[in-house]
Amino acid sequence: MHLIIVNKLYSSWSMRPWLVMKANQILFQETVIPMRQPDTKERIRAYSPTGLVPVLLDGEAVVWESVAIISHLADRFPEKPIWPTGSMAARAHAKSISLEMHSGFRALRQACPMNLGKRFAPPAITDELRADLARLEFLWRDTRDRFGGAGDYLFGAFSAADAMFAPVVTRLDTYQLPVSENTRTYMQTILTNPVFADWKRQALAEPWLIPDYEVGHTVVEDYLSPATKPPL
Repeated sequence: MHLIIVNKLYSSWSMRPWLVMKANQILFQETVIPMRQPDTKERIRAYSPTGLVPVLLDGEAVVWESVAIISHLADRFPEKPIWPTGSMAARAHAKSISLEMHSGFRALRQACPMNLGKRFAPPAITDELRADLARLEFLWRDTRDRFGGAGDYLFGAFSAADAMFAPVVTRLDTYQLPVSENTRTYMQTILTNPVFADWKRQALAEPWLIPDYEVGHTVVEDYLSPATKPPL
């Protein structure tokens, strides 16, 4: 299996299937193609029919879009707990909130692009961003109350739903957005997950930086500086 992704520092969609594969100990080769290079589009097109990543090559199967890749992995490895294993209701809920993440929360995405290398002062909280935060916090609280049991993740144990929301956790942390203590507890679970920590460690070691991801934001911490880089 071969997963093609772009910069780990910035690519939320690349992170999602990578976390699922690593968490479930699925062996794969990965290729990281840096964004905004002269040959970026040509290199991605060599693998992806849409010219976008992530894309997974699995024998004759070519799978693009993060949710489709995760769905393919669940079909390919039915013995692995990629989706919650507790009940059909839990799996249905996990898929529903994952697809809502895939298609929604536009205000949050636009106001707070993923950037694992810096921490920024909070942006202006518009009505649209406030609505996204409220919906997000409700989803996490409701899911954990209904399906989390005694575990720390949305459905108790780590699942694809947590992978889908992991980049959102980083946004809340990076931009210091106002959230409840309940939300912060779940955020800490993701931020201290060893598979996520591995992704972040590799992201901080990348040589490619894109200044556009910082435009309009005030840097308060720079994790790419050796003097301030946090221990992982």
